[in-house]
Amino acid sequence: MSLFHLLSIPASGMAAQRQRAELLVENLANAETTRTIEGGPYRRRDVVFESESQGSPFSAVYEEQLAKPATGVKVSEVVVDERDPELRYQPGHPDARPDGYVAYPRIQPAEDMADLMSATRGYQANVSAMTAIKDMLQRSIDLMR
Repeated sequence: MSLFHLLSIPASGMAAQRQRAELLVENLANAETTRTIEGGPYRRRDVVFESESQGSPFSAVYEEQLAKPATGVKVSEVVVDERDPELRYQPGHPDARPDGYVAYPRIQPAEDMADLMSATRGYQANVSAMTAIKDMLQRSIDLMR
C-alpha cells in the first residue's frame, strides 16, 4: 500500500469530525430558537458515522497481505431529534401558545460542548496521524537520495 494512499484515511476522519463540529456549533447557536422557517422550535441535529473503504491501485495487494481492507470514516446521515420540544411557561413570549407555554429545542449546552471537545480532539488525532504519514514519506524520499 502506498504511503500517499494512507493520507486518505485521516483525511476522511478530519472531514467527518469537521461536519460533526459544524452541527454541534449550530445546535449551540440555536439552543434558544423557538421559531424556524419550518415552523416550531429548532430541532437538534447530529451525525452518524460509518466506515468507508479507502480504495487505491495498491489496495488489493494490501488487503491480500493483511486480509483487512483500509477503512476510513464518512458521515452516513444527519439525524434530526424528533422528540417533543421542551415546554416553558412564558405567557408574555411572542411564540407562546394559548396556554402560555413556549416550545424550546431539547438541547443540553453542556453535553454539546463536551461533544464539541470530543470532535476537536478527534480532528487533532487525525492531524497527528497525517503528520506522522507525511514524516514517513519525507524519510522515504530522503533515503532514496
